[in-house]
Amino acid sequence: MFKIDGQYRTSIIVDPPNGRLPEISSAGKTRRATLKQKGWFKNDGTAWWLATGQKPYNDPETQPLVDRCLYLDVVTVPMRLIVYNNLKVIVQTDDHVLILVECMHWARVVRLNSEHLPADMRSLSGDSIGWWEDDTTNFFSEPGVPRDGFRVVERFSPLEADGLLYQFTVHDSDYVTPYTGEYPWPKTDTSLYEYACHEGNYAMGNTLRGARQLEKVWIESRGTTVEGAADSLGLARLKEPSPTSPDR
Repeated sequence: MFKIDGQYRTSIIVDPPNGRLPEISSAGKTRRATLKQKGWFKNDGTAWWLATGQKPYNDPETQPLVDRCLYLDVVTVPMRLIVYNNLKVIVQTDDHVLILVECMHWARVVRLNSEHLPADMRSLSGDSIGWWEDDTTNFFSEPGVPRDGFRVVERFSPLEADGLLYQFTVHDSDYVTPYTGEYPWPKTDTSLYEYACHEGNYAMGNTLRGARQLEKVWIESRGTTVEGAADSLGLARLKEPSPTSPDR
């Protein structure tokens, strides 16, 4: 719950006026259908990927970035709210502004009075430049996959009370029109904590162990051995992960 101009808002989105994201465009539907992890993580209780040739549970690097606690786009560009870890730390020098986002511990570095990098130099959170009016471009949609047709304009304005008004406009070819949102960033003396997502977390290792077990059942139900299937399919990954190193 937050007020802007003395009124409570029902949505961060202010344009479209109904407070909802625009409809997904035909180009957006096509692009999303081609993402390499599209449909990888369904769970029907079988090792279905052995039939399709996909490798969704091959190793930690095949898991989504959010499951690996590396990157979450919804809190980064534009910077929106989730249920926890919404603090930011802003550090400004003469020629840079750093915005450290608590969730996933992502540091955005905005170059002031600069120009965008060449189109072949990209980041998951894009290339941010500013002077007191510009945008962010050069995004990846996935590691190594350029995200063309995506640009974000962000504005930070001081409020009468301590804090900032954060406004963003997203130009995204995935949607039929651009969209705009805004919400306040209240100033706080609360500390930003380390986002140690995988400290003591056995979920990744257990995910891979579960996949190995499903592969074993799938292969043995077809009258062969795990070793034989590994030789014929190149599945060296059938080996049980080490319990002392669950993420490797």
